[in-house]
Amino acid sequence: MYKKFIKKIIYMLLILLIFCSVIYLISYSFETYSTKKQSNLLNELPINEDTTLQNSDESLDLEIKSEKILRVEELQKENSDIVGWIEIENTNINYPVLQSSDNYFYLKRDYKKNYSINGSIFLDKDCYLNPQSCNLLIYGHNNRNNTMFQDLLKYEDFNFYKTHSTINFTTNAEDSKYEIIAVFKSKVYNKSDTNVFRYYYSANIENQKEYNEFVQNSKKSSIYDTNKTAEYGEPLMTLSTCSYHTTDGRFVVVAKKIIT
Repeated sequence: MYKKFIKKIIYMLLILLIFCSVIYLISYSFETYSTKKQSNLLNELPINEDTTLQNSDESLDLEIKSEKILRVEELQKENSDIVGWIEIENTNINYPVLQSSDNYFYLKRDYKKNYSINGSIFLDKDCYLNPQSCNLLIYGHNNRNNTMFQDLLKYEDFNFYKTHSTINFTTNAEDSKYEIIAVFKSKVYNKSDTNVFRYYYSANIENQKEYNEFVQNSKKSSIYDTNKTAEYGEPLMTLSTCSYHTTDGRFVVVAKKIIT
């Protein structure tokens, strides 16, 4: 009798495990589909021409605004936390960029603030766009389903860098392009890592000395020479994602704004 009871319990647990696994796979697949669908969101988003015409007398008028800028404006009506759109051509990195009052909110939420294990691409809470910070520090998950910043790790290959050396970033004020100057691996600092380059404290670069030190450390840490650098006054962008080369590892891409 006791053995039959144990077998019945084991059988029920197996059924429950299978059921939970199926539910998880369905949920995971749906979230992956929804996240990947974001890549086409900006191009598919309709532009409200009546609204843009009403705003055509502003300092940035309709003739100057690109379609991307107008679509970012439309997205901001859905969620004011959207600060822009990031794209690296011919990769899966093609997403809205969010910003909240902390660096945790969008770790597990999508651009509509709904729960999502894939999270969102988000700008460090201490960065600002108007006027723009010296360094825009942007984070994203390294997801196994090839979403968010997983494609950043392709920059470990120098040949990939040569054909993907620029980053597009659109806000409600401008379309801009950034040129990559350094690619490196790092890790989250702890007391035993006295020589770690703590790039993630660079959201508040305040002077030329700090700027030059950041650029020099980025170039020194780079896994290959891009033959590019940046000078004080040229805005920077730093993209960061997890990497598994070490405990608490990070993979980092640093770029400078192309000023025309």
